[in-house]
Formats: sequence, C-alpha cells, structure tokens
Amino acid sequence: MFNEIFIIYILLINIIAFTMYGLDKRKAKRHVWRTPEATLIGVAAIGGSIGALCGMQFFHHKTKHLKFRISLPLILIVHIVILYFYRKFIA
Repeated sequence: MFNEIFIIYILLINIIAFTMYGLDKRKAKRHVWRTPEATLIGVAAIGGSIGALCGMQFFHHKTKHLKFRISLPLILIVHIVILYFYRKFIA
C-alpha cells in the first residue's frame, strides 16, 4: 500500500514541478507576477526533482542560473541516495 501511494505521489509532484517551470517561463515572457525561486526549488526538494530538471531543460527556463544548475541535480542525487538506503535497509 505504501509503495503505491509513494509512486503516485512521486508522479504527481513531478508533473506539478514540470508544469510550474512551464508556467513560470510563460509568466516571464509576459512580464507578469512570477513564481518565487524558493518555490521552484522547494517543489524539487519535496520530490519533484526530475520534473523540475525536465521542465528546466524543456522550457529553457532558469538554465543560466547557477543556483538552479547546481541545486536541482544535487537534490536529485540526494533523492536517489535516500531511496537507495530506504530500499536496502528498511524495505
């Protein structure tokens, strides 16, 4: 049961992250209110790192910002390490 809920959560949060990067890129082009950078990084931190990285590349959004080019891959690495240790020692 936990595994199914976890998979659904990861899928949804990554779709949300991807969409947020696309919407923020659209807002940037239209010069309207933007999503705070902390929110974009935060959604990656709570499980949406793959969606955030894909959104960043697909929409060419925040690709020049060193903060995003470093933090998003690091967050993904942390997620992979946590998942590895969870599967190895707990599950």
